[in-house]
Amino acid sequence: MAESFWLSDEAAPLPVRRLGRRPDITVIGAGVTGCACALALAEAGLRVRVHEAREVASGASGRNGGFARWGGAMPYDVARRQLGPERARDLWLLTERYTSRMESLAGDAFRRVASLRVASDVEEREEIRAEYEALRDDGFDAEWLDELPAPLDGRFYGGMRHPDDGAIHPARWVRRLARRAVEAGVEIRERSRVESLDELDADQVVLATDGYTHGLIPALDAAIRPTRGQMLATEPLRERLFPSPVSTRHGYIYWQQTPDRRLVIGGFRDETPDLEYTAVEETTPLVQGHIDAFVVDLIGELPPVAQRWSGIFGTTEDQLPLVGQVPGRDGLWVSAGYSGHGNLIGLACGELVAHAILGRPAPELALFDPARVDGIA
Repeated sequence: MAESFWLSDEAAPLPVRRLGRRPDITVIGAGVTGCACALALAEAGLRVRVHEAREVASGASGRNGGFARWGGAMPYDVARRQLGPERARDLWLLTERYTSRMESLAGDAFRRVASLRVASDVEEREEIRAEYEALRDDGFDAEWLDELPAPLDGRFYGGMRHPDDGAIHPARWVRRLARRAVEAGVEIRERSRVESLDELDADQVVLATDGYTHGLIPALDAAIRPTRGQMLATEPLRERLFPSPVSTRHGYIYWQQTPDRRLVIGGFRDETPDLEYTAVEETTPLVQGHIDAFVVDLIGELPPVAQRWSGIFGTTEDQLPLVGQVPGRDGLWVSAGYSGHGNLIGLACGELVAHAILGRPAPELALFDPARVDGIA
């Protein structure tokens, strides 16, 4: 029951590739960020080795809700206030571009089916409305919904539809990305945990471990907080109720229905926040009980549950990832701390780091500069 539904999807073994000599770049972590970074570097002609402690996509990349949604962890109107209008717009445009990038790479693991953010109460309705108006003011597609389709009607207070968002089978998508990387020349070593950076012999190292970074760089351990998300997947429902992924209660509850009609749902870490700030990858009766009760309220019953699982992601104080060269550490790069929104941004940041290593830093990278965090600079 503890295995992620996404990771139970049968995967063909990766082709075995060995570099034969020392790599130019070593990447730690074979999730979406590590695989995207490795692929971009290999396509540029560099020798790349990836170390993965377990298997490809076995961390947050294979344990999340499967949303492919524009933007970052903070709502767009909040981002405009905190980052400034220009930088907020640049962040949203970056994820817009990378939705199309994901779509071109992922095959049938990606479905562009929109997403919904619905209000659990009147206060949240006003917050969603403020984000909707900010998005529309800056020219982004968004649709306001006073009336919601069944079975959301009568339970929620309206919401917003993002027509260009999508849903993914995250493990299938990242496994395909890893295969592309191997075909481009990358050596991926699964079940190869890196205990210390001193054991690596590459000129450049990329930490692409999101919430699993602990123990390699003490300053990053303090800046990126491991956070647990718990989920479950049901057996197939009798009918399709949710054509698009849905989130509510400020993102603390989220679900989608898969093509075979399973309900995949997670959240409620705000019920026990102190306990969910942890690197322990296990489910708890309290959070799982809240998920069960919500499912009953949502669809009128608790269908048979196929799997329950958890995953660890990294959160930062300002809800922006740390992406770029680690200050004071020549040749050491990081891309981690996506605050629960790593599917699209993780893909983007993996490629942004690769381009920076290749001497082509993109302007968006400045937004995620690790030097902004006290104790790292």
